[in-house]
Amino acid sequence: MWIKRISIRQFRVHSDSLIPILLILSSSCFCFGLTEAWIRNHSESEFLSSIRYTPDWDSIDSRPLPTWYDSAKFGIFIHWGVFSVPSYDSEWFWWYWQGTSPKPDVVSFMAGNYPPDWTYADFASQFTAEMYDPNHWADLFKASGAKYVVLTSKHHEGFANWPTKYSFNWNSMAVGPKRDLVGELASAVRNRTDIKFGLYHSMFEWFNPLWKEDSSSKFATNYFVHGKTLPELYDIVNMYRPDIICPVFLAWLYNDSPVKDTVVVNDRWGNGCGCKHGGYYTCADRYNPGHLVNHKWENCLTIDKYSWGFRRNSNIEDFLSIEDLLSQLASTVSCGGNMLLNVGPTHDGRIIPVFEERLRQIGQWLAVNGEAIYSTVPWKIAQNDTLASNVWYTAKKNAESETGYDIYAIVLSWPEDNVLVLGAPLATSSTSVTMLGYGDQTLQLQKGVNGIRVKFPHLSIDKLPCKWAWVLKMVNLGN
Repeated sequence: MWIKRISIRQFRVHSDSLIPILLILSSSCFCFGLTEAWIRNHSESEFLSSIRYTPDWDSIDSRPLPTWYDSAKFGIFIHWGVFSVPSYDSEWFWWYWQGTSPKPDVVSFMAGNYPPDWTYADFASQFTAEMYDPNHWADLFKASGAKYVVLTSKHHEGFANWPTKYSFNWNSMAVGPKRDLVGELASAVRNRTDIKFGLYHSMFEWFNPLWKEDSSSKFATNYFVHGKTLPELYDIVNMYRPDIICPVFLAWLYNDSPVKDTVVVNDRWGNGCGCKHGGYYTCADRYNPGHLVNHKWENCLTIDKYSWGFRRNSNIEDFLSIEDLLSQLASTVSCGGNMLLNVGPTHDGRIIPVFEERLRQIGQWLAVNGEAIYSTVPWKIAQNDTLASNVWYTAKKNAESETGYDIYAIVLSWPEDNVLVLGAPLATSSTSVTMLGYGDQTLQLQKGVNGIRVKFPHLSIDKLPCKWAWVLKMVNLGN
């Protein structure tokens, strides 16, 4: 059944509601008198629509996570904004230039390349997006095998990538692109793909006077929340209906919003919320625990090891390789997580070749091995093999059995002498092993006292099912 319970804790608003939120909300849920028979005979959407949530964590955390998110496994994150113009150091450029503890190299960069009276707002007119083709982006994301995409609607600089009266002179229609960047991508993704569309929205702005006033009062006031954050959130949900997004707002989102049955949210709602509240946990950037977690979670990482936004001062060694990314994907999905992979477009709207290459490489791999990723669950026996540390497992219910599972071993490197020794699986007389992308040919299997030995086929490079990481499908194991 699609209902799961999660831990329930008390909600409180605090100063660190400066952490951004992802418009893909979720939780678990109280049934309020609904019988198990009713639940069994109604769809997930009907169940979610039958519940009313109140603005407290006990209620919000009771909502079930919509099943599409757990099945998706892989998504694309996009950091794009005025910070893409200086494109130096990271998307935190403004803060590193003029924040409370400026970084000397950023200050030096500005002093050496811009007039002394230059302000951060002057960069906005150069955020031109003239090369932005949302149809091309949508086609690229589809080719990557991603099942959801999350665009930055607003980062901590406060610049809105959509036309909004709540940021009337600091948005993409008023200055710079003179385009609705959010709306154009939402339309392209929905018209050209079956990918879910989500939005990231920062809950604070470094230099907004309302935020600074609330911060100076140690959040005895909430001018920024009520005058800026909440109006913008209602605005983007009603305008763009994202599948991915904060607890008065969350109650409305789950009860009455146009996305109440499908939306999911993360845990970035303020101080003390990380790894405690939300439909799925992110805990920290690049969170990948390497073991099972008793709650749905996401590994949010970026191809550029040092920045989420595009930066001109990057070198080729700064980017994760396809082998790095497939290792992250395998370990993440094996332990029950999703992987959200970030790219940072340029100020003129291009996704640079190294980012595009990585996305297409993942798509090529998933075209062969997606069966071992999408809609899988962690194997109850092991996630990482007990002998081969470069092997991660996933499981999926066998189509011909009500209780049996097919087990997938994601092998990150081809074994020496073509023989792979695995410690976790136990073979039976009916166990068979095949390699995804290599037809129905069964591989030679030898049972051991503890584990199995699998003989890999002798193949030339051009005959390999894929270039990186290979997947064994094991049927009728004894455990």
